[in-house]
Amino acid sequence: MTSSHAFDPRPDRGAAAPDGELARAAEAMERLRRRMAAQILGRDEVIELVLAALLADGHVLLEDFPGSGKTTLAKALGHSIVDDRPEDEIADFRRIQFTPDLLPSDVTGVAVFDAATSRFTFRHGPIFAHVVLADEINRTSPKVQAAMLEAMGEKQVTVDNATHRLDELFFVIATQNPLDLAGTYPLPVAQLDRFLFKIRMLHIERDAELDVLATRHERRDLERADLPKVARGELLAARRAVDAGVAIHPGVRECLVDVSRALRADPRVVQGNSTRSLVVLLPALQARALLRGRDFVSPEDLEALLPRVLGHRVELAPEAPDFEEVLRDALAAPLERLARATLRRGA
Repeated sequence: MTSSHAFDPRPDRGAAAPDGELARAAEAMERLRRRMAAQILGRDEVIELVLAALLADGHVLLEDFPGSGKTTLAKALGHSIVDDRPEDEIADFRRIQFTPDLLPSDVTGVAVFDAATSRFTFRHGPIFAHVVLADEINRTSPKVQAAMLEAMGEKQVTVDNATHRLDELFFVIATQNPLDLAGTYPLPVAQLDRFLFKIRMLHIERDAELDVLATRHERRDLERADLPKVARGELLAARRAVDAGVAIHPGVRECLVDVSRALRADPRVVQGNSTRSLVVLLPALQARALLRGRDFVSPEDLEALLPRVLGHRVELAPEAPDFEEVLRDALAAPLERLARATLRRGA
């Protein structure tokens, strides 16, 4: 979905490269990108979206086919992060294989009685990690999904009426197979709303697939000493820098509200998106702007991320065309108005 309007939103100073804290944030994210790109070939757009979600403090739902590289992607991200707190025992990466017989305690952890002290101690579950791969999340029961809902929404889990905080960096990459529906529990609206992006992973291009086959030995090295890792503290600082330093013109917010109102008024839409979806979209737009070397949000960011953020939040009538077409119609007039505005800082 691209705009037909020639619009250049560069700031007056002419330089798109951020400085200071934003420059450090951009450099840290570039290190992450390089490490992930060395492991996952032909997935540059997916990598960018995952990094944007991480930077925006969101979560990602991948709709994929078996063998498409989801585990490698999550591992590459998790193993690229260094915990700079020596006393911390949180893992960098954990994979949870969701099955119908899984219990909430298998995910969150359980209180264990210690005979030596005659006290119960909490044993952390696999959800206590910086990056969690929730594999085939729609195969587990609603009870387990509810436990994930609290973790993803509040960054905490409750076990035996005791609340345990997750790490501030906590990030979930969940997957579901779009074709295999046997024995699945469709994710409820509240669960879907916890995912910033829903990404459909298509098959990679022929040349990229050939590269995958040719570099299978080299890509087994997840450490890659030649590619520096990123500290947990750097990522948290990058989130703060992007929130404070990437400009969002009022026209962008007006465009988002107008698009949402157009969707809600469209007879092809049964249920429109919530205001909350617009709130979580703002940091995602800022994150993508930084990843593209800008310190301001542009119409390009809107067009790229709106389908990813709203696609799983808007319910269409059965006879409606695909969401891309409905969104394109809703976006046309607001984008036209935005194209006439200036996104320059301070305007």
